Amino acid sequence: MKQHAGEYLSFQLGGEQYGIDILKVQEIRGYETCTRIANAPAYILGVLNLRGTIVPIVDLRIKMGICTPAYDSQTVTIVLNVANNVVGMVVDAVQDVVALKAEEIKAAPDFGNAVASQHIVGIATIAQADITRMLILMDIEQFMTSAEIGVIAQSSTAISE
Repeated sequence: MKQHAGEYLSFQLGGEQYGIDILKVQEIRGYETCTRIANAPAYILGVLNLRGTIVPIVDLRIKMGICTPAYDSQTVTIVLNVANNVVGMVVDAVQDVVALKAEEIKAAPDFGNAVASQHIVGIATIAQADITRMLILMDIEQFMTSAEIGVIAQSSTAISE
């Protein structure tokens, strides 16, 4: 498995820390109520008009079943550019940008069919001051284009690894 060195935006979902490739992030916005779409799954909150672009908004907390979402001053929407499409994802909070070397990223353990880990790039342990934390690194492009999300159609171009 190729380890993905680079910079990651870390964010919080429930009590866990996740990271996504910073190059996929277009902007970070405070949470705002969306226009709901009829018959959309619960994890698709609706759409926002972002400077003339209609952007679907996915609540990652609901989709991943991590926690009951609470919308407060810490809740943010991370606007992503994924497979040449713009999509927003709602998370509990954004932490920081972390630069990781390939040797700092460990492969995710294989849980078999018990846990869907196909969207996990790896896990990194980060030590800052006296605190050590685990960062679960997601392949957000693969996650957002996957059949179970269905927000963005698979790109006809090959996704490079």
